[in-house]
Amino acid sequence: MIKPLSLVLLVILVCFDVQAQELIQTPTELTSIATLWDLDKDQKQGTFKITAYKPIYVAAARWSDSPNRLPYSENPDYTVTDAVDYNSLEAKFQLSFKTKLAESLLFGKGDLWVGYTQIAHWQVYNTDISRAFRELNYEPELIFTYPLNLTFAGFTIKMASVSLNHQSNGRDLPRSRSWNRVIFNMAMERNNLMISITPWIRLPDDDDENPLITSYIGNGSITATYKLKQHTFYAIATNSFSFNDNHGSLQFNYLYPINDNLNLHAQLFTGYGETLIDYNHYQNTAGLGVSFSHW
Repeated sequence: MIKPLSLVLLVILVCFDVQAQELIQTPTELTSIATLWDLDKDQKQGTFKITAYKPIYVAAARWSDSPNRLPYSENPDYTVTDAVDYNSLEAKFQLSFKTKLAESLLFGKGDLWVGYTQIAHWQVYNTDISRAFRELNYEPELIFTYPLNLTFAGFTIKMASVSLNHQSNGRDLPRSRSWNRVIFNMAMERNNLMISITPWIRLPDDDDENPLITSYIGNGSITATYKLKQHTFYAIATNSFSFNDNHGSLQFNYLYPINDNLNLHAQLFTGYGETLIDYNHYQNTAGLGVSFSHW
């Protein structure tokens, strides 16, 4: 379950934009949604140019208060019976890229992209298991974006998108985990605050490796990014939107520039589903490293 403090942190991040205008005079602006997704018709950069998608970072140290040494699934064929002595301390990194396959579709405005994200959790400090990778998550997706220019509650809605998303960890039984989704997204901005609302629909799977994944990871996410001078904050919250058995997660990130291309990156996580193998496992984690690209 998402703790009340986690929800408070997200609300503070969303509302902070109003308060911060009284505190700063010369803020450094975020990269606009139009720039990130090549939305301006007169400034399109063409197809097959590889750019960053989601944040790219390396956490040399990531600590968990509850390492998932015995993963289980509601499907007994995917329940681990022999525990592995994972360390609480490991490394984590995320790589994420996108490229445009076609542009000026659907009334000359829509674009078709392909994206790829990979997250790795590496037991690099655990010599007892030969410094093995604990979990690798692979996430390819096909994304259609469409520019908008709508005003809502002081925000400008800049883009809507829909994507076909596959995520898996590439493991054999019983550690295999995967699912497919149709993901919808609406992105909006206001001054130095950017918000992305992202509900999804899970597609049916005959051989269901993780039957209750949406009950734990959730049915959608909200991402809020804020920049205050040199400081960048972003949070990603997921929720199952269930009154009876509410689950989800909150990831909070703080970045501070070391130079033009490198940032100090601190990350906190609480909840379910930090990785696919952990989809129904609750933990709190903290990581510290560097970030190369972010929203």
